[in-house]
Amino acid sequence: MFDKQDLLDIARTEMPFGKYAGRALIDLPEPYLLWFRQKGFPPGRLGQLLALTLEIRIEGLESVIRPLKR
Repeated sequence: MFDKQDLLDIARTEMPFGKYAGRALIDLPEPYLLWFRQKGFPPGRLGQLLALTLEIRIEGLESVIRPLKR
């Protein structure tokens, strides 16, 4: 499950490393998120948020998250 803070964090947290460093998690390309699922999400909070972001993208709900960006 997730809560309101998870949704805010997905909208406002920037990817801290890699090809898409600096991009909000909700704006990461779906193939990149799928790659993480296949290879393993990073440990901790970032991994949790990336997994949740993928589920939101798969369900087509990113339009609910984007208005939460600053």
